[in-house]
Amino acid sequence: MQIRDLPYPDPGVPDVRSGPRFLYWLGRNQLGGQLKSLSWGLLHQCGVAGLPLGVGLAVQAVVDRSGRSLALAAGLIALLGAAVALGDTMLHRTAVTNWITAAARVQQLLARKTAELGSALTRRVAAGEVVAVSTGDVEKIGWFVEALSRFAAAALTLVVVCVGLLVYQPALGVVVAIGVPVLALAVLPLLPKATRRADAQRELAGKATELASDTVAGLRVLRGIGGEDLFLGRYRDASQQVRRAAVRSARMWALISAVQVLLPGLLLITIVVYGAKLTLDGRVTVGELVTVYSAVTLLLYPLRHFEEIAMAYSFSRPSAQRAARVLSLERTAPAPGDEAPARTPALVPDEPPSGDLYDPATGLLAPAGLFTAVVCGDPDLAGRLAERLGGHATSDTAAPDTAAPDTATPDAATDADAPGGTPPSALLGGVALDDVALITARGAVLVQDKDPVLLSGTLAELLDVPASGHVSAADALDAAQCEDVLAALAQTSADRADDPMRTRITERGRSLSGGQRQRLALARSLVTDPEVLVLDEPTSAVDSHTEARVAAGVKRLRSGRTTVVFASSPLVLDQADQVVLVHEGEVAAAGTHRELLHTDPRYRAVVTRETAAEDAAKAAIPGAMEHGVREEIEESA
Repeated sequence: MQIRDLPYPDPGVPDVRSGPRFLYWLGRNQLGGQLKSLSWGLLHQCGVAGLPLGVGLAVQAVVDRSGRSLALAAGLIALLGAAVALGDTMLHRTAVTNWITAAARVQQLLARKTAELGSALTRRVAAGEVVAVSTGDVEKIGWFVEALSRFAAAALTLVVVCVGLLVYQPALGVVVAIGVPVLALAVLPLLPKATRRADAQRELAGKATELASDTVAGLRVLRGIGGEDLFLGRYRDASQQVRRAAVRSARMWALISAVQVLLPGLLLITIVVYGAKLTLDGRVTVGELVTVYSAVTLLLYPLRHFEEIAMAYSFSRPSAQRAARVLSLERTAPAPGDEAPARTPALVPDEPPSGDLYDPATGLLAPAGLFTAVVCGDPDLAGRLAERLGGHATSDTAAPDTAAPDTATPDAATDADAPGGTPPSALLGGVALDDVALITARGAVLVQDKDPVLLSGTLAELLDVPASGHVSAADALDAAQCEDVLAALAQTSADRADDPMRTRITERGRSLSGGQRQRLALARSLVTDPEVLVLDEPTSAVDSHTEARVAAGVKRLRSGRTTVVFASSPLVLDQADQVVLVHEGEVAAAGTHRELLHTDPRYRAVVTRETAAEDAAKAAIPGAMEHGVREEIEESA
């Protein structure tokens, strides 16, 4: 894979059982690039290691006053110099290619996983961790993949040089063959402590990043309540903890570097002293001593790669572990004790299902083409149920698996049991959403959660989303009652205020009110015009008058299409063709808003916010009045 060929047509299915396994998987998938880098690295480093031989031959030729030997030595040095230049150039090129392609592969995997999980990603993984994985961790993982081939070339070069010195000059070669492995392995006892300190630093850095992200996201609110100084102090404390951890980590790596400077120096001193004695005894020539000394000096360069690979692995292992943890998340969580599914859900579209939307875990049935409202007393349960209807089931969404008999569909799956508490997938037209391609499930069912995100850009860019083409932006904005939103954007836009679609949304819409952001997000969902639209509290931040118009607009625009709205407002519920009450994780009642309001006290308690005492008092009033009238009639008789 070359840089010009990126992105990958398919980044593959990663091994996410652990960080080291993920790194091994990356290296195995770039075996061709690693072998190229290894070959050029061997040419480069063997060329560097061979230069002392040319220098030694030249020195000996001068001592022997041999012009022919000097010319041969010069030719050898020139040839080795060309090999060093070519090898270094191509090594850098192939190594950087390995780095970039490995990072690109990880980024594609993360992007695919983000698209697969959607908003559920940040509910399962902290936002700071997601930021750390997608930025710094990708770079560290690429660094290890890039350094691996250069380390392998350095290790092979050390073996070749030691063997060559043993053959060339056995007396000094033995000293080198014993000393070099000691130099290479001397830092191993220090690595565990250095790794622990580096891990502690990265953990604190991740927490500081998460704190900074949360602070920036809520900066407008913090300014409104005067809380900037409080959070600034918290971030200052967090950054100081990161600084202290970084200093402790740097001290350990400095000690490792010092060891790698001190021990080679001692080896050089030993070579000089011992070699000088052998030279005086006549057992070693001056040229041979110069050759061995120069070779040991240049061996310090490949030895540096041992320190680099140790640092690269130390930094990349926790990064790979975090990446593996994110990539191991699935649309449907596995049962406790079970392994995650080995394959990633397909991204190739297939025939989209259609029909009634049914949730076996609760018994909720949304008939095709109707406007169904769902009332839940627990807002968290409503959010999880909305996610499950979109094919984003998680283990914490477990609910009783007994479906209400009057809501079961004949073609629905009867086995609602989920091992380990994992709820079954929602069914669209009798087809489980987990069994269809991800892109098909997303196109068939669109879920808008209660806290939608608006990206910065123009209004036209916001509404430029994959859509059926049957709903125009103007119709969607009108149904979502966005007239005041357009006016607000026109007033705050510095340019092109004459065209509402070219007005800009800045800071993810934080200049707008909560209700205005909700309605813009609703308009974006309406433009998409999916087979099934699931809305979780789409009007919770708007006033009653606007809420009634929005509900009527959505019903009008979605006529003939399946719409499920989680709400508890009577203004929205009154527009629904069917209202379903979900109580304690299962469907408790179904009917129209007015029917349930008069027949079901649980529904009435959620919708009207009445307490049990108030409900009992109201129920007692007609009886008391009837008893009083009867007494009056008896007395008059």
